[in-house]
Amino acid sequence: QVQLVESGGGLVQPGGSLRLSCAASGSIFSIYAMGWYRQAPGKQRELVAAITSGGSTNYADSVKGRFTISRDNAKNTVYLQMNSLKPEDTAVYYCNALTGLDYWGQGTQVTVSS
Repeated sequence: QVQLVESGGGLVQPGGSLRLSCAASGSIFSIYAMGWYRQAPGKQRELVAAITSGGSTNYADSVKGRFTISRDNAKNTVYLQMNSLKPEDTAVYYCNALTGLDYWGQGTQVTVSS
C-alpha cells in the first residue's frame, strides 16, 4: 500500500506560479513512477507530468516549458512547479504512484483567475 498526500493548491492570477507537493508513504520502495494528473469540470482526467524512478520525465504538450516535475528522494516527495499559469490550467490536480497498481492522492484544487 502507498499513501499520497498532496498540498500546495490555491488561487493564483494568470501568469503566476504555484508549487504542488506530493508526499508518499508506505511501500514506497515499490514505486517505479509518479505523476501529476488533472481534471477540469466536464473533462477527462489527463496526465500533466510524470517522473520515473530513474529520473526520466514526461510532460503534456500543453505544459511543456511552463511546468517542471521533480522529486526529493530523502523526503519521498514529488513536486510540480507551475509557472506562467493560464486560466485553462484550472483543475483538480491529483498525484499518482505506479507500483503495478495505481495509487491516487485526494486531489488539490488549482484555480487560475483574475
